[in-house]
Amino acid sequence: MFRVPQTILSSRWYAYTALKRSILPAVSQTSHLSGGVSVDSLQSELKNFVKESARLCNAKDVYVCDGSATEHNSLVAKLISDGRLTKLDKFENSYLVRTDPKDVARVESRTFMCTDNKSDSVPTPADGVKGTLGNWADATSMRRELKDKFTGCMTGRTLYVIPFSMGPVGSPLSKIGIQLTDSEYVVCSMRIMTRVGANVLNTLGSDSFVKCLHSVGYPLFGDRPDVHWPCNPADTVITQFPKQREIISYGSGYGGNSLLGKKCFALRIASCIAHDEGWLAEHMLILGITNPQGVKKYVAAAFPSACGKTNLAMMLPSLPGWKVECVGDDIAWMRFDSNGQLRAINPENGFFGVAPGTNMSSNPNAMKTILKNTIFTNVAHTSDGGVYWEGLEKEVPLIGKEVTSWLGDPWTPDSGKPAAHPNSRFCTPSSQCPVIDPAWEDPKGVPIEAIIFGGRRPDTIPLVYESFNWSHGVFVGASMRSEATAAAEHKGRVLLHDPFAMRPFFGYNFGKYMKYWHSIQERPGLTLPKIFHVNWFRKDSEGKFIWPGFGENSRVLEWIFKRVDSEDIAQSTPIGYIPKPGSLTTSNLPPIDMDSLFHMPQTELREEVEAVRTYFKQQVPNELPEAIGQQLSDFSERVENM
Repeated sequence: MFRVPQTILSSRWYAYTALKRSILPAVSQTSHLSGGVSVDSLQSELKNFVKESARLCNAKDVYVCDGSATEHNSLVAKLISDGRLTKLDKFENSYLVRTDPKDVARVESRTFMCTDNKSDSVPTPADGVKGTLGNWADATSMRRELKDKFTGCMTGRTLYVIPFSMGPVGSPLSKIGIQLTDSEYVVCSMRIMTRVGANVLNTLGSDSFVKCLHSVGYPLFGDRPDVHWPCNPADTVITQFPKQREIISYGSGYGGNSLLGKKCFALRIASCIAHDEGWLAEHMLILGITNPQGVKKYVAAAFPSACGKTNLAMMLPSLPGWKVECVGDDIAWMRFDSNGQLRAINPENGFFGVAPGTNMSSNPNAMKTILKNTIFTNVAHTSDGGVYWEGLEKEVPLIGKEVTSWLGDPWTPDSGKPAAHPNSRFCTPSSQCPVIDPAWEDPKGVPIEAIIFGGRRPDTIPLVYESFNWSHGVFVGASMRSEATAAAEHKGRVLLHDPFAMRPFFGYNFGKYMKYWHSIQERPGLTLPKIFHVNWFRKDSEGKFIWPGFGENSRVLEWIFKRVDSEDIAQSTPIGYIPKPGSLTTSNLPPIDMDSLFHMPQTELREEVEAVRTYFKQQVPNELPEAIGQQLSDFSERVENM
């Protein structure tokens, strides 16, 4: 029995009444769209999921997406008619969206892993310490809360069924999800970010799938008017149930909160599946790099959001004869094949990149990618039908143009506020990238020979170093720190521990996660990738970046490339192997203080040791794997003996 709210004005009262009186109409196709897939043609588990959800949410009708261009165009027309999309005349088939200002980022504080036992999801911190490695909620209690939230939440709206494949359809490395949502914006974005269509349903067969239920949480009961951006920020919650392979999100219509194939599925749920099945689901880009002799290697790299992952994945190398091609800019699913080679796929189908700072200098290939079939969210709009954000001062001259900010207000450079939200995004198909790798959709995946960790560190950490071995490399990933970015709720330049760049995305206990990574070396017959760490963000005494970054980062990739082949170009330091003097190509660069890039004062390294030690003691006091604790002790000893 549902608990009935006291006020008759409550949306849940209307929903409850509808359910109680059994007046919900039969599940049917929505009237404003033609085509689609018949609900009754769905396999039994999926059909039950759809019908039960439609009844709970009191959806006025149901539409099963087929992923076609006709379908997409119809949804776009509806969004334009409803005032939620603005067509951009300067771009081909591209649109602008402005969200509610309260619905702009990942809501980490309202994102939960839901299990019966807390220790399955998060470590137990030291007494008096707040855990920072994910949020846990009791699965049973959370389901009761969610049932209350979802009762009647789609009143007056259509429930869309999105069958999507994470990874190439039919690949043995791919997984299938089904998202139910009441947001047309989500349907259009998921069509870009994942592979949506009837062919996914054909591949599904009788197999199970990851269930994804989403609502903006703004039912249209009675005469309640709709709004420009329906959402319910005060009541937002994003939940993952790993045991049931289920994601339920309520109240937000934006980003990873609503595009459930992204962080929720591709990392939180997938990392649990990967643990159970013996593979890895990681917050990593994948790129291929080819030297002038035509030899190609693939690397995966983990950086926190907004730390240059997309720029690196689409890099235009400054080194003559070198080429970088992009497999993916955000997520890597990796599995060892029968020959012991680690192979990776990009489970996504599009880029959901941070707009501010993206320009022809930082990422020319991204700028070319977004010229068509792109949805821009929370960027500024120019009067000639274009877009604008901080960083486009050279590309988009503003003389003679009026600019409307992401808040919908007139904007000038003197406004004192940013034109675009710091976490504004472009959502664009990967296939349009000029440097997309020919093998980016290879169902076998690409062979990974190096793994790179990195973050924003203004001091202490050198430009590049190599781990001594796999065990040390796992410690390197586990002890990562980086300045906070606009993709999350944190404000300001706070230096955060962000192990494996997965801190907001762990699907299970971080202690078990480290143990699992470490145990990989115990499997017989594997060719383990070498592990590296990079830091493009060291600053001088005046606060300016020492290393030019962007295309010049190819010089660091060249050194990594050679180290994968075990070239004798490294020297041992307390932190790991760094380039021998002269082994990092610096020709045609302006003068750079290379000594400063690799300067590691003992005092600063001691502080680093203590920061990591304190973090482990506070966050995983009882669950730190012995091998990782030993690596910390070894690091401390090397620092004291330097």
